[in-house]
Amino acid sequence: MLVPLTMADFLDRAEATAFGRTAVVDEPGQLPTTTYGELLHRIRAWQAGLDALGIGEGERVAVVGPNSARLLELLYAVPASGRICVPVNHRLAPEEIGYILRQCDASVVFTDPEAEARLGSLGGPKRFVLGEQTETQVMGFGTEPRPWSRPDENAVATLNYTSGTSARPKGVALTHRSIWLNAMTFGVHARIWEGDVYLHTLPAFHCNGWGAPFLLAGLGAKQVVLRRIDGPEILRRVREHGVTLAFGAPAVWDVVLRAARDWPGRIPGHGTMRVVCAGAPVRAELVARVEEELGWEFLQVYGLTETTLLTFNRRLPGAPRTDLTRAGAPALGVRLRTGPRGEVLARSNMVLDGYWRDERANAAAVQGGWFRTGDVGAFDERGSLALSDRVKDVIVTGGESVSSLEVEDCLLGHPAIAEAAVIGVPDERWGETVKALVVRAAGAEAAEAEIIAHCKANLARYKAPTSVEFRDSLPRTSNGKVRKAVLREPYWAGQERRIN
Repeated sequence: MLVPLTMADFLDRAEATAFGRTAVVDEPGQLPTTTYGELLHRIRAWQAGLDALGIGEGERVAVVGPNSARLLELLYAVPASGRICVPVNHRLAPEEIGYILRQCDASVVFTDPEAEARLGSLGGPKRFVLGEQTETQVMGFGTEPRPWSRPDENAVATLNYTSGTSARPKGVALTHRSIWLNAMTFGVHARIWEGDVYLHTLPAFHCNGWGAPFLLAGLGAKQVVLRRIDGPEILRRVREHGVTLAFGAPAVWDVVLRAARDWPGRIPGHGTMRVVCAGAPVRAELVARVEEELGWEFLQVYGLTETTLLTFNRRLPGAPRTDLTRAGAPALGVRLRTGPRGEVLARSNMVLDGYWRDERANAAAVQGGWFRTGDVGAFDERGSLALSDRVKDVIVTGGESVSSLEVEDCLLGHPAIAEAAVIGVPDERWGETVKALVVRAAGAEAAEAEIIAHCKANLARYKAPTSVEFRDSLPRTSNGKVRKAVLREPYWAGQERRIN
């Protein structure tokens, strides 16, 4: 018997087993706390509303905003009805968001009030603001939506945009099958169960919160929404709701550690809380502090938006903490190997279906049945992967990927800049930070602060350089390419790895 694996499976089980259990605790002043029965009622209202708007199966429904209960509802409702959900990074500049909406040909956009204020008069498809407008104009058409006509596990469920190495974001098409398997595989390795209380420290637009929200619904686990990262607030939520599980980049746990210095008494979650870290390489010092100062279990995973989960790393009893600085062993069902230049190659049922409408990118990314990660690494005798460098010029700062080409393009839009190169340099807080090396145009003057302000005005703020160095010239190869390895060397000298 072959039954399609779809996102509806997780909702069906929630209805059968967790109807009266607490589902989602939203931010104060937002949606009231819902049970899974109430959540499923609202999901059907969203789906009926999309029917009434004439949004057909396979059409793209974009959502722009920080974590919220309504965003989570759409992440469930849209794919489970045969449509494609496009959760967009609300931190991007309006022009970047506009490009994504055009590239995926979104039929409708739902925006958080905060994001709507930034988008202003941006053109494109019809937009609805999450809140009173969507409650009356979208969700007021009953709760009996049309069923998905032909459920297909190979249909695209979500499009998640990643900057990659190009100046334009690429839409990563993930199917119902790949998301289903990722959720279940993640659950096995992280030992997620019905009694967990999950805190959404990870933005849902980051690869659908790495896929955990789907499994959490299927298990009927309680989910607590966190709109923005705030150390004291994270500790308060852990105490108030009995949180046991959260995901995030190293920068998130740095924020919590700073807040813990002033926390009175025993740290909430001591001995019961576990955190799953990814998005940037991990320092041994961070592992030690999370375990000793917070009393939280530290787990590490490695993956990309294009691959979802690739490795999982849990420190076994008696093993040194330094083991957790490695990416870890391949997850169940994942095959990894290294290719030319030590590039990590991946193969699994969880790898992307393809880049949306970008055959050139597909041809470059998947070769001989293996996905090229762009990361350089090596395996030890136990099969555990350690990453050491990147083939591609992507800078990962605080868990966010930044395309150096995109920042360089922005810099060259400043009239005082003739040449520009952008590299990642080590940073204690963010892992890496963006550094611009620029050559001024003849006779032009521009201060560091002015150039950084120019980038912040035209890019998402996290993409802007944190420092600018002026040069008389940039080293180039014989065919004119900037020699970024030469530029990076002074900043990474003495570092064991060329990622931080």
